[in-house]
Amino acid sequence: MLPLVAVFGVALLVSVLVSGLAARTVLSTSLVFLGAGVLAGPGVLGLVDVSVDSPVVETLADLALVTVLFTDGMRLGLRDLAHAGRAPVRALGIGMPLTIVAIGVLVAWLTPLSWPAAFLVGAVLSPTDPVFASAIVGRVEVPQRLRRLLNVESGLNDGLALPVVVILLASMSGTDPHPLEVAGELALGIVVGVALPLVAALLVRLPLLGATPQLQPLGPLAVGVITYAVCELTSANQYLAAFLGGATVATVAPRAKEAFEALGEQLAELGKFAALLVFGALLTPTLFGGLGWGGYVVAVLALLVVRPLSFVVAQLGVPLPRRELWTAAWFGPKGFASVVYGLLVLSSGDPEAQEAFTLIAVCIAVSIVAHSSTDVPVSRLFDVEEEAGVPTSGEDTGDVEGRDVEGRDVEGRDVGGRDVGGRDVGGRDVRGRDRGGPG
Repeated sequence: MLPLVAVFGVALLVSVLVSGLAARTVLSTSLVFLGAGVLAGPGVLGLVDVSVDSPVVETLADLALVTVLFTDGMRLGLRDLAHAGRAPVRALGIGMPLTIVAIGVLVAWLTPLSWPAAFLVGAVLSPTDPVFASAIVGRVEVPQRLRRLLNVESGLNDGLALPVVVILLASMSGTDPHPLEVAGELALGIVVGVALPLVAALLVRLPLLGATPQLQPLGPLAVGVITYAVCELTSANQYLAAFLGGATVATVAPRAKEAFEALGEQLAELGKFAALLVFGALLTPTLFGGLGWGGYVVAVLALLVVRPLSFVVAQLGVPLPRRELWTAAWFGPKGFASVVYGLLVLSSGDPEAQEAFTLIAVCIAVSIVAHSSTDVPVSRLFDVEEEAGVPTSGEDTGDVEGRDVEGRDVEGRDVGGRDVGGRDVGGRDVRGRDRGGPG
C-alpha cells in the first residue's frame, strides 16, 4: 500500500505542476494518473502490485463514481432535472438502448464472445462519465443546455445500466433475477437519494441546531457518506441515490451546496485520480496482448461510430444546434461505472468473463485517452476563454513587489482594483453602490 501512496503523491504533484499547460492544450491530468499507473504497475516497473481481484480496485472505482455523481447532482438540482427537456430523456430512453444493442452486435460479430456476453459488454460500456469532459461541463461559457444534457445523461445512465448488467449476468449463469427485485432496488435508490437530504435539511432547521461556517461544508459530505452506507446495507441502487442526493441537497439547502462546492470538487478530483491510477496499473502488456484484432476494431467503432450515431438518432426531432448536437454526441466517455461493472463481470466466474473484461478495459482506456485530450480543443468552439489564474509560458506565479499568487498585494488590495474592505479603487462598492451616491 505504501508504494501506491507514494506513486499517487508523485503523480499528484506532477499533475499540479502541469495543470496550467493542461488547461490550454490536449494534455490532461487524467492521462498523467493513467500513465503513472501503467508505468508503476506490474506490467512495467512493478512498483505497485495491483490485480483485478484486489479489493482496492473495485472500492476506489465505486467510491470515485459515487463522489462524482453526488457532486454532478449538486450542479443541477431537482428543478433542473424537472426542466431538462426532451434531449436527456431521449438520450437515456433511445440512445442508451441503441448503444447497448449496437456494441453487442459488433462484439458478437468481431470477437469469439457469445451473444449474451456480447450484449453484456454493450451494457457495461453504455454509461457515460463527464469527468473526462470537464472543459465542457465545467465552464459557464458553454451553453447551459449542453452542460445540463451531458450532466443529466451521465448522472442517470450509471444507475439505469446496473439492472441491465445484473440481469444479463444472471442469465449467463442460469439464474433469473425477479423483475420486482430489480425494480425495487431502483425505486429504493430514488427514495434514499431524495429522503436523506430532506431529513438532514429539516434537522438543521430545528431550534438549537445549526452548522458553524467552518463545519457547514461537511454537512453535504455527511449526507453523501450516509447515503452510500444506507445503499450498501439495503441493496438500493447507490448510483441513482448519489446523483439524486446531490440534486436534492442543491435544491433544499442551497447555502450548504455553495459551502460544499469547492470541497466537493476537490474530493471528486482526488477520487477520480486515485481510481485512474489503480486502473492504469491493471493495463499491462499481457492484457493488451490478450485482445484480438476484432476487439480493437470494436473499441474504435464504439468510440467513433456507435456512440455518436446512437446519440444523433435519439435526438431526431429535438431542436439542438448542430454544434451542440455533435459535441454531445462525441462526449460519451466510458468511465468509472464501466470499470465497476466490468469488475462485476470478472468476479462472476463465467468462462467468458476474462475475455469480456479485457475488451471492456481496453475500450475504457481508449476512451479516457481520446476524450480527456479533446475536451479543451472542443471547448474552444464555444469561445471558452483561458481559465483565470492559469500561468502561461514564461510567466512567474509570484511577484517580488508583494503580490501573492492570487493577485492580492500585501496591503490587501486586489490587483483588479478592489480592496479587501469591499470598495473598488474606482470608488464603487462591491454591492453595486457608488460611494458618491445612494445605494
